[in-house]
Amino acid sequence: MKPMPQIAPGQTLLIDADDTLWENNIYFERAIAAFISYLNHDEYSPAEVRKALNEVERETIRKHGYGLSSFTRSLVTCFERLSPHPMTEEKHRQIVGFAQTIAEQEIELLPGVAETLADLGTRHRLILMTKGNHAEQTEKLSRSGLAPHFFAVEIAAEKDPPAYRDVLTRHSLDHKSSWMIGNSPKSDINPALAAGLHAVFLFHKDTWALEHADIAVAPPGQQLLELDAFARLAEVF
Repeated sequence: MKPMPQIAPGQTLLIDADDTLWENNIYFERAIAAFISYLNHDEYSPAEVRKALNEVERETIRKHGYGLSSFTRSLVTCFERLSPHPMTEEKHRQIVGFAQTIAEQEIELLPGVAETLADLGTRHRLILMTKGNHAEQTEKLSRSGLAPHFFAVEIAAEKDPPAYRDVLTRHSLDHKSSWMIGNSPKSDINPALAAGLHAVFLFHKDTWALEHADIAVAPPGQQLLELDAFARLAEVF
């Protein structure tokens, strides 16, 4: 196995939140499984229902952004499109309840996160770089207990190259010593590389389907590392 490089102190580490610092998508997957079971469609297989829901989610995100309210809207819309029976107040309440279970989850940090952040913070500047509903993400960070580790918190509507360039500019960061760390090829790795940052891909087996993408090749002069656990960051940085 290729040895990991040792990166000098004084880097700026932009770190994703959901499914990088704490579990997130597993709760959505459980809600989706309950929704598909409740729909119990006679014609469409569970896989076909899931594919339809993915398409509805893409539409909803374009119109309403990310977050639990957007997800709830997607479940309701998908049910209305696929169910042969009309939506009733009871059915609507049941579907909203599937989404509500997500809000009631305790924050479950991934292994080694708190200790590793404390260690990294002694050598580098840490910035939380996430996307989604501002109030929801802020509330999760507060409940996580991790906020004191971060120099700044950035919550973008979308994590695309312009969003990363904006963060670089506003914090006067040098792209040569700035890294994006996260589990999503689509939001964390590829756009960060396109914006001139280095990147660290942290594999998570339950990454959201809509965040899947082929990982880009790092342009000349940039680095792309791949790790299988958050705690391993301390071996590199």
